[in-house]
Amino acid sequence: MAELIKAIVMLLAGLGVLMTGMKMLSDGLERSAGKGMRKLFGKISNNRFASIGVGAVATVLVSSSAATTVMVIGFVNAGLMTLLQATAIIMGANIGTTLTGVIIALSGFSLSTYMAVLAFIGVVMNMVSKNDTVKKVGSAVTGLGLMFVGLTFMSDAFKTQKIASALNTVFLKVDFPLVLILIGIVCTALFQSSAAMTAILVTMTGAGIIPMQSALFVVLGTNIGTCVTAILASFGASTNAKRTAVIHLLFNAIGTVVFTTFIWIFRRQAVWLLSAMSSSPQMQVALFHVFFNIITTLLLVPFMKPLTRLATLLVREKKGDDSVPKMYYIDDRILHTPPIAVAQVLKEVSNMAHMAQENLDRGFNAIVSGSLAEREKILQTEEKINFINKGVARYLIKMASLNLPRSDEKLVGTLHHVIGDIERIGDHAENFLEEAQDMQENGIAFSEDALDELRNMYARVRHMFDRSIYVFENRDYVALKEISKLEAEADMLKSVLGNNHIMRLNSGNCSVECGTHFYGIISALERVADHLTNVAFSIKSPSGSQLEAMEKIAEEQAKRRHAKEESPL
Repeated sequence: MAELIKAIVMLLAGLGVLMTGMKMLSDGLERSAGKGMRKLFGKISNNRFASIGVGAVATVLVSSSAATTVMVIGFVNAGLMTLLQATAIIMGANIGTTLTGVIIALSGFSLSTYMAVLAFIGVVMNMVSKNDTVKKVGSAVTGLGLMFVGLTFMSDAFKTQKIASALNTVFLKVDFPLVLILIGIVCTALFQSSAAMTAILVTMTGAGIIPMQSALFVVLGTNIGTCVTAILASFGASTNAKRTAVIHLLFNAIGTVVFTTFIWIFRRQAVWLLSAMSSSPQMQVALFHVFFNIITTLLLVPFMKPLTRLATLLVREKKGDDSVPKMYYIDDRILHTPPIAVAQVLKEVSNMAHMAQENLDRGFNAIVSGSLAEREKILQTEEKINFINKGVARYLIKMASLNLPRSDEKLVGTLHHVIGDIERIGDHAENFLEEAQDMQENGIAFSEDALDELRNMYARVRHMFDRSIYVFENRDYVALKEISKLEAEADMLKSVLGNNHIMRLNSGNCSVECGTHFYGIISALERVADHLTNVAFSIKSPSGSQLEAMEKIAEEQAKRRHAKEESPL
């Protein structure tokens, strides 16, 4: 009894170490290949074979087809990828994941002890090196070593006679293909990792617990079970993102049906063919996994468009309510690739700025036209801006916990200030609406001179809005001087218009009540200009401080002049 308990503990410990190693390998590869992943996904095109290659390489880099598929769902949800492109990436991901099975199968060649030493080598790399990239690679190497430590534990546990005989009896009795496929589906869904289930299967096959004829059907089941992760990830996503998860399921389900039919009829011949390729049972299982995904991809590549059409029929487009706030470019699933997440959050902030700009136009038009026709639109857009502000803030907090390059860390810190400034600009649109509503209720109207002055100041601020967004989006340091000049003009114009209105009040051309609204509007426009200055100068100063940014620019210019003076040329 004590021996049985010890074996079960070793089995669970081995499985735990294996999955921890797989996670470390995946995280280490993902972090060390961050910029490479961004470039890789940037090469996605409508060429299906190129996209399949991208999917395969990406999966090798993150060591998980489920992780790649979840990222693809995030890309589709954020509008970065079409459904057809996603289909090709998923096909490639299914091929890329087979490498993990082949690596695990190396345990059948008495290499586990030597491969386990990698865990020590990886730890030394982390401890000794100060280079961030070397540390990331060290984490990946440690993870690979731990995988073989876990496999050794599991292999030793399966050598226990009671466990081996009990499981062997079960698999000899449960010899019906559909039941074996179901076992593969359920176990993989529980582990949420086809690689982990493949590792268990490889170890059991090597120990002689499960016959090869039965193992092949369990492998087929693992390919369907791994789709559960993608399906769960698609909950709450866009319609196309859900279709992406369905395509992943359809791909593996169709492949499983084709292979099940073939192996059910030619089971002995399939086992003979695999044994002719390798004498190692572990490698035979891994090779079958490779053949399944490559052959299924070759079969379905010509039918990619029909496959996407089928997914479109299965997942119908729901009529969305445009008034409901939502995020447009960011998605938690993209956090697996930090460089892409950084690019997307910048797009979301820019989108938020354009929404605030359009809403400010509506608010100001309500003042000069005296019409409240766009009242609901202004309020709905303000709600969307507030929603995006909170969503981006939460996303930036999550990004801060990632292992980002120093430059991206500074950018993430800066964006907290930027979204705050944009949100306050959005508030001014609502304030303009309130001014217009109050003037209409109390029968207050500006004189033509006052309206002309307001239009003039708004045109200047509106131009500044365009330039500030341009500076932020294009990181244009040269244009910062122009922003400073425009902000100074806004300050001066507020002073001039305030004096002009006092003159109109003194001459009786405007009422006191009218003057209160007028001064409130020009003060708001001047504050909008201040916020726009902060947004533009955020590319140079984390807080958006104009003075701080100018000091940095002057400091950099002085360093360049000093370097030129010291240059022998």
